[in-house]
Amino acid sequence: MSLYELYAESFPKLIAGLGITIELTVVSLIIAIILGMITCFFKISKFKILKAIATIYVDIIRGTPLIIQAYFLFFGITAALKFTMGNFTAGVIVLSLNAGAYLSEIFRSGINAVNKGQMEAARSLGLPYHKAMTKVILPQAIRIVIPSVANQFIITLKDTSIISVIGAPELMKASNLIVSRNFKAFEIYGFTAVMYFIVIFSLTKILGVLERRLSNGKGSR
Repeated sequence: MSLYELYAESFPKLIAGLGITIELTVVSLIIAIILGMITCFFKISKFKILKAIATIYVDIIRGTPLIIQAYFLFFGITAALKFTMGNFTAGVIVLSLNAGAYLSEIFRSGINAVNKGQMEAARSLGLPYHKAMTKVILPQAIRIVIPSVANQFIITLKDTSIISVIGAPELMKASNLIVSRNFKAFEIYGFTAVMYFIVIFSLTKILGVLERRLSNGKGSR
């Protein structure tokens, strides 16, 4: 089989895998942003129980490898509780939990970076705490954390390749299946690397433009 024939035969499968990779990334990050924001508010809460829950969650996620988290959820928890879970669903849960922990710390650092006088000024004007947070602090914090959130987007996209270990049919899994059939590891993995690079490079440029627009206050138009 020529190189052209190999790529022509493999390309549709790799594209299908890439589609799953992008879907995994987008769905996981939407959930992770919500989870990260909730966890962030838990960590800055005055209630010790909420702080403790958030701290334990973040420490466990940040202190263990993603691949262990994937194995533990897909094989460990399902075996212990005697139920089955689809590999795509498991992939979304693992990626969401993982990214959510990191986003929580990103959001918290952004809130802490806002001058404390902003909150004091808002409260002195009669705004309750939650309104001061949503109307004054969060808009400023969001602009601060945009670069870090964009970076987490890229990291999560790359982390989807690890989810291949639990059988999610993303790009890396598609590559592994192709290589297992034709043993053309150099050609297939090299092409897969190029696909990842093109997607991540393009996404980096798009996020960079978006970041600059939002930083300049143009994103609200």
